[in-house]
Amino acid sequence: MLVLGLDPGLAIMGYGLATGDGQDLVAVDYGVVRTGAGLALPDRLMLLRAELLRLLEEQRPDAAAVEKLYFANNARTAFAVGQARGVILLTLAEAGVAIAEYTPLQIKQAATGYGQADKRQVQEMVRLLFGLDEIPRPDDAADALAVCLCHLHCTRFEAAAARADAEVS
Repeated sequence: MLVLGLDPGLAIMGYGLATGDGQDLVAVDYGVVRTGAGLALPDRLMLLRAELLRLLEEQRPDAAAVEKLYFANNARTAFAVGQARGVILLTLAEAGVAIAEYTPLQIKQAATGYGQADKRQVQEMVRLLFGLDEIPRPDDAADALAVCLCHLHCTRFEAAAARADAEVS
C-alpha cells in the first residue's frame, strides 16, 4: 500500500510517500510545498491544491493520512492551518483517495512508542525506521513521513485485529 502522509500548513505543507507492512518500511518520496507569504490567501490555497493534485497524479497513492489540527496558544496559526487542511481534505475527497486522520499524540505514539515524545525523537525514529541516512529536511517532510508511519502501523494493527476476530467467530 502506498500512503501519502501530509503535515498541513499554509506556509509549508510537508508530504511523504511510503509503503510497507508496518515493519518493512520504504520512504518512496518526501518533501514540502511552500507558499510565499507575499501571495494572497486564495492564491496560497490554490497553490497547495495544485501541488497536491500533481502529487496525486504522479504517485497515485492508495490512501492518504493527514495530521489533525492541534494548537495550544496561537489561534491565528490554527486558523491558517485549518484553511489549508480544508483544502487538503477536499482535494483528497474529490480525487477519491481514502483519508485517515491522526492526532499528534497518535503519530508520536506510532513513531516512538511514547505519545509525549519531542520533535527530535520522532524525527530520529523516522530516520531509523525508514533506514534513511539522515533526518528528512525540512522538519515538515519528516513529520509527513511520521504520519505515513502512523497510518501503516494502524492499518497493520486493524488487519491483525480483523483476522483475530474472524478466527474467534
